[in-house]
This record gives sequence, structure tokens and C-alpha cells, in this order.
Amino acid sequence: MAPKPQRKKPLKRGKTKPTLPVREEEEPLNMESMGHPEIYPLVLTTMTQEIFDCRVDEDVTDDQPYKLIRKEDILADFEHRAAVSDFYPVKKIVQEYPGDELLLVYDKDFKYGLNFYLIGTEEGKESYLNPPEAPEEQEEYKEYIPEDIYIYKPPVSKPWVSLGSEKEIEEESVKESTKQVTYMISRKRSDFGASVKFSDQNASTVKDAYIECTAYPDKNFTLKQLERDVGMQAVPQIRDTSTQTRCVEIALQQNEIMNTFVDDWKSLAEEEGTFGDKTDTHLKEYQSFTDLHNLAEKMITCICWHPVVCGLIAVSVAVRLSFEERVHFSGKLLLQPSLILFWSFSDPIHPQLMLESPDDIFCFKFCPSDPNIIAGGCMNGQIVMWDITAHADRIENIKAGGNRSKKVTLKPMFLLEPDSNKEAMYIRQCAVSSIENGHRKVITDIHWLPDTFEINRLGSVFENRSGISCQLVTCSADCTICFWDIRPQKALSSQPPAEKKKEESIEIPFDLPSTFLHLDLSWKPLSKIRLSKGETTLDHCPTKLSLGEDNLLYKAQDKILAQSKAVKAGEMNPYQNLEGGLANHLKPIDDFCTKFFVGTEEGEVIYTDWKMERDPETGRLMTKKPVSLYSVHDGAVHTVQRSPFYEDIILTIGGWNVAIWKEGVTTGPLLQSSCAPKRYTSGHWSLTRPGLFYVGREDGSIDIWDLLEKTHEPAQSQNICITAITCVKPWAFSAKQQLIAIADYYGTLHILEIPWTLSHPSSNEASSISHYFEREVKHLEYVEQRKKIREQEKKEMDLELEKKKIKTYQKSKERLETELKADYDDYLELEKSTLVRLGLIKVEETGSHVEMM
Repeated sequence: MAPKPQRKKPLKRGKTKPTLPVREEEEPLNMESMGHPEIYPLVLTTMTQEIFDCRVDEDVTDDQPYKLIRKEDILADFEHRAAVSDFYPVKKIVQEYPGDELLLVYDKDFKYGLNFYLIGTEEGKESYLNPPEAPEEQEEYKEYIPEDIYIYKPPVSKPWVSLGSEKEIEEESVKESTKQVTYMISRKRSDFGASVKFSDQNASTVKDAYIECTAYPDKNFTLKQLERDVGMQAVPQIRDTSTQTRCVEIALQQNEIMNTFVDDWKSLAEEEGTFGDKTDTHLKEYQSFTDLHNLAEKMITCICWHPVVCGLIAVSVAVRLSFEERVHFSGKLLLQPSLILFWSFSDPIHPQLMLESPDDIFCFKFCPSDPNIIAGGCMNGQIVMWDITAHADRIENIKAGGNRSKKVTLKPMFLLEPDSNKEAMYIRQCAVSSIENGHRKVITDIHWLPDTFEINRLGSVFENRSGISCQLVTCSADCTICFWDIRPQKALSSQPPAEKKKEESIEIPFDLPSTFLHLDLSWKPLSKIRLSKGETTLDHCPTKLSLGEDNLLYKAQDKILAQSKAVKAGEMNPYQNLEGGLANHLKPIDDFCTKFFVGTEEGEVIYTDWKMERDPETGRLMTKKPVSLYSVHDGAVHTVQRSPFYEDIILTIGGWNVAIWKEGVTTGPLLQSSCAPKRYTSGHWSLTRPGLFYVGREDGSIDIWDLLEKTHEPAQSQNICITAITCVKPWAFSAKQQLIAIADYYGTLHILEIPWTLSHPSSNEASSISHYFEREVKHLEYVEQRKKIREQEKKEMDLELEKKKIKTYQKSKERLETELKADYDDYLELEKSTLVRLGLIKVEETGSHVEMM
């Protein structure tokens, strides 16, 4: 039996000396609810399996799925790896175990939820190793009884033996095969009790006194195929040719062109010392992160790898509730913190940092100029800004611990100083946007504008002289796209000195940075764009967007690293002293493309312009009409992303299909997939292969598309989890190793290792994919030309038919009567000849009259 949980004594608060925080041991998760309290599920990584010689399909198999592990080895693992050990959740069970060897069983079918489970009692180990045998039936000895004497035997109850009748009853029983659909219908309170007016309908006005949908024959199944005889004969063409060898001349040319001393066998390998096996094409599990305390009943909404620190990843979480449920439980949700968690490979159990926000975060991004600046979009429509510069030393320690260097000796998280304890891990936001002037609904996407340009209120583009990113763009479910500027407005500089002194005298909390204090609760958008639906008053609802300069952010890692080193050396953060508003004299950029792609909630892909224009009648600023609009996806668009290799190639994912677009081609997508078996939820381009991208599905599987191998379906599919995938984000961990982060609906973050074949491109892959896109563009142009030709041919045929009709109408009446009379005479002659041939009439020799037989 598992040991009973002990109640923890409350800590006494008083004036005591500061002591080192001691990490409390967590109670292991047992299976008491399933009737197996002696079983403790565990997750053993590949490194742990190699340490204890329990590798899957090698040391533990289907025939022998268990392994006896010495108690001393596990205790030694606790001393070496401490909290990182996979046996740490059952540390108390191992210490109190009376025997010398513990039984570890491989759970292939995940019966208890994880890949291994540990038996924590001697009785459970013995019952598993030596299962009780079925007792042999005892022979009954009966005395001899004469047949003529009847002896009454009372009936004895026996256990019921199944012969298959219950299966027949279950098959014949009627059960609901589909889930019931719930509808919520509401109307205004003023409409209750209104008078009802009915009217009659005359049955004679309707066919057969009722309305129906009559059937009609389908012309698709009545196609007629014409047959024709075709004869052909293949005759080879004969020609006279003559050749003369030029061996010496060719050999001299080859010696001048290429190096004859190169070893061809060594040049066959594309790269020496490659990571992994080239024949392996499946993603391998590298690490997984989850937090039962902070992620209970929550899902992961967004993933971002840290741009500088390797092995550090940030995720945002939100409660798994619909809009109606969030409104119903709004009071309860206020008590739960809304966080962004920072996970490190050096400590997969506890988050390193936790950023607080007023509401659940749906999307967030690191600043491309300073990775310590983070912007996020909330469910309530507000934008939140964080500054983690004060925790830069802590992040550097995490970075050093992630490298696993022998020279660097770092203390575990529970042995740090009191100022780095669990309470100090929570970081408050620096600023929050205004509720009245911002978005009204959830912010679905957010992007930083690059540091090369900036825009004004009209959408005009100017050169950015500050050299740092100071503007953002967001889209929301309230049908608006907003541009924001983090610099203080110029109107603030014109305030009287007395008001400035009042503002300077405001006390700032000690744990709150003053970087963006001028934006808190007064931040307004610089400009706002609405995507109208033509003549109607409705607007499109944007979900994702992609600017023309998004591909520059993929190559900004080295630039961010250089800027971070410069800031660290100079000890001066450029975001501390931001100048107010846009400068008066800025150099405009004339040849800048201000058009961008937008994905909507209805599955539409829109190509529009962010520049504003004035209405000639009212003089107000209004958004330009979209350049093009395509209804391609049959569901909400979840991904709109530019290729990191081609600036004009865009990937869109939504509903049940995938589409690839080329900027400047207005005839349609270059590639549009067929409907998938499950709905797509997220996707991302590969960072190293131009023709490969990943797509997540709602059943927990991920599709890997390789355009070099297949263009009509995924090259391969792999199951990752049992629930829907919410976000996919790859990352180049090193030159020889790449990882991909996959988040699911239950709040678990899976880190998978990308194999060699999916991370290393072939020698001519970039040119091959470029030629493929060019061929598709030519194909679309050919289709458009054929459409125009067909329309022209149809117009010409219609004109010919109209001309024939006009000619027939222009004939005179007398000519028509003459032609009709001639046709009638021909008919009479044909009728007479036919009757004569049949013998139905007889003609006299004189030909004076005709007698009927």
C-alpha cells in the first residue's frame, strides 16, 4: 500500500533570520481510484532509460516488460541529478521501500497514462512476478445410489456463464451514435408577449396542395462516349551519321575544367559528423513540460522560443472555456492568475519566470531589438508590456546551466538565495493599454514592426532613425487592425511644469519597472483599420496577418545578440529614454510595399493596404478597399506566414485544407490541398528546408508536407498526443540539431527532435522549389488565358446564332409560303412512294386514278 499523505504544518511568520528555502516533496500520483494503490506512473526519458538499462524495445520488450532496479541505484541518482531525476516524484516511496530491488514495468499501451510505472510494495511485486494459478477443480466422490430411488436435491446457485447472448442484445439495442447538438436561442425582452398574426395560404396555388423538391435525372451519369476507329503505324526515321573520337582533346579539356586530384568518395557525403541517422524520418521525443499547479484546466495558446538564450521557451496559457462559460464563471476566473511561463531544459519541473497579466494571454512576441521587452495580447482586448531586464542575470545562469558545461557549477533552483525564491519568480506587467480606446474582443495576433521603418497616422512609411523597434500591429475579433507606438506622445511634453511635477511624484512600486509607465491605462492606437465587406455595413473578422517584412525577423537572431551585448557593455537600455512621438523631419520611403495578407474567421484570405485615404464627400480617413479576396478555406484561418526563404511566398492554414500563395499573383493560390480527415489547427514553415512545413491537427497528429516528395498530400503523419494541437514552433538548437515545440489542448508542451532528413536540405532544393512555384504561376496564367479564349469563343457562337435568327426573320412572307409548300409537296411524294413500296395502294396503268386495295 502507498504511504498515507502527511499534513504539512503551517509556517510561522515572525521576525526570524532568513534561511535557505527548502523544496517541499510532492506527493506521488498513485492509482487508488483505479484500484491499484501500489502502482505509480512515471515518465522516463531516453537518458534515464540508458542509465538504468531499461531502454524500450531493447532491455524491456513485449515478452519481458519489467525490470528489477536496485534501490541503491535510484538513491544514487537522487544525489547526482536531484530534482531533474525522473524518479523524483516517487522519492518518498523509494526511501520507505523495505526491499532491495524495486519492480519497474514498461507500459506500452499507456494503460496508466505514462510510459512506465513503478510498483511500490513487496506484495504487488510478488503478485506481478508470481501470479496465482487457477485452482484445479476438485473431484466429487459420489456414493452409489440405486436408480429407482428418487432423492430430492435443492437447486444450487451457480455463476452465470456467458455464451454470447449479451453481445446480440447489445447489438440489437438502440444507442445514440452521434453527440447531441445544443442550441441556445435568445431574443429581446421587449419581444415577449407580443401579438402574433397568422395568415392563410390557398392550397390551389401550390402543386398537388403541398410543396416538395421533385427529383430530376442527374446529367453527370448520362455521359455518352463516342467510338471511332483509329489506325496508326510507327515508322522509325532513318538518317546517316558519322562520328570521330577526340579522346586527347576531351581529356585536356577536363583537366582544365575540374580538379583531377579530388577524392570522389569523400565528396559524396554532404556533411561529416551529421547528427542522427539519415534513414530516420520520425520526430523523437526530447522533453516535455507541464505544471499541475498553474496549468490545471488550461490550454497553451502561444509558443515563443527565446531569441538569445538556447533551451529557454515561453508559453502563454488560457482557461479552456467558451465565451458563454467565461462570462458565467467571470467571478471565479478573477481569482486565478493569468501567466506566461518560461521553461528551461535545465529544470523541466518548475518554471523559471512567470509573467502576470490582467487577463489570459492569447498571443505574445519578443521585441526584435531587445529580447527583454515582451508584448502580449489579452482575451479582453488589452495589450500588455513586460520588461524583464532586471532578471537578465537569472536568464544568463539558466543559459549556462543549459549548456551542461563541466566547468560551470550552478546551484539547483531550491538552493538559491532568498531573493530568487518562488515568490520572486512572478513578474508584474509594466503597462496596459486603454480599455476604452483599444480592441473590444480578444487579440488574435500581434507583430513588432522591424527597426528599419515606422509609419504615421495616415499609414505613410518613413525611415526609422532610432534604430529600435517602437511600433506594433495587432488584429482582433472586433474586425479591426490597430497600429501602436510605444513612445510617449508629444502632447505630454506640452503640459505645465506643475502637472509634470505631480506625475514625477507618483510612487512606483519597487518591483515594477518604469520603462513604459507613460503608457499604462492611457495607451491608444496610432491608427485603426477596418476591412469592410463592400457595399454592406459588415466587416471582415481578421484572425492572423502577415506583413511584408516578416521574413526579416527570421534572420534577426545575430542582430539581437549583438545588440544585447552592446547594451550589456554600455549598461544603457535604449527603451529607458524614448523620445516622444514621431520626429518632425523624417525621410519618407517611396518605394515601400504597404500591402499585407490577412486571414479571416470565415476562411477568407485578403490582400489589402494599410494606407488610409480621405473620403471625398466627408473628408474623413477611411481604409482602402481590399486588392483581392479569396474564399479558399472552409474554416477560420489559424496561420498566415511568409516563407523564411522566399519573400513573396505565403502559407495559409485554416479549416480542413492548406494553401500556398505568391504575392503579386491575383489569379489564386499556387497550391491548394484537398480536405484532410481532421481539422487543421496550426502550422509553421521549416527553418532550414524551403519545401517543408509542419501542420497540426485536432486529433493530436502532425502532418509533414514535403513538396519535393509529394504536393497533393502530406509526406508523412505522426501522432504526438491524444488531444488537439494548439501551436507548432520549430527552432534551430544548434548547427547539427533542431527541435520543434508542440503544444496541446491539455496544457502540455512537447519538445521533439527533428531527424536529419527533415532538417538538412538537399543540394538543389531551393532552386527546385523555386522552379516549382514558377511552373505553378505559369499554369495559372495558362488557365486564365484559356478562360478568356473560351469566353471569346462563346461570344462568337452566340453572335452566329443571333445572325442566323436575324436572317430567318428577314425572309419575306411569300418566300416562306413557297418554301413551306415545296416541303409539303416533297412530303406527299415521299408518302406516296412509301405506300406503293409497301403494297398499300395500287396505281393504274393509265395513271388516271389511284385505288386503295
